[in-house]
Amino acid sequence: MKINEQILSKRYCKTMELRNDAALIENYKKVHAKGAAWPEITQGMKDVGILDMEIYLLGTKLFMIMDTVIDFDHDKAMAELAKKPRQSEWEAYVSQFQNTSAQATADQKWQIMERIYKME
Repeated sequence: MKINEQILSKRYCKTMELRNDAALIENYKKVHAKGAAWPEITQGMKDVGILDMEIYLLGTKLFMIMDTVIDFDHDKAMAELAKKPRQSEWEAYVSQFQNTSAQATADQKWQIMERIYKME
């Protein structure tokens, strides 16, 4: 029996590469451990409509699941997020771990993945 589900949020899946350095990867994990992320960063995400976020790691590949409010406009929200307190400072800080530049915004670093399958 299948239960009818209401769509209450949007989901985005994103990916990014970390630098191939075991020590940096361990530090990146510590920076993202429970309670370690800067509170302004988490609040900024909530303010733009991000309801929940998870990040997974395999080798140097990061995979993010981002659940948002149903009327979430990705481009608008990412532009707004970039202007939030300490966001550019955070992006510069975490860029040391990422295979990207210190000037890149979160939206430039994280690439949206295309969903090609969903189990019905």
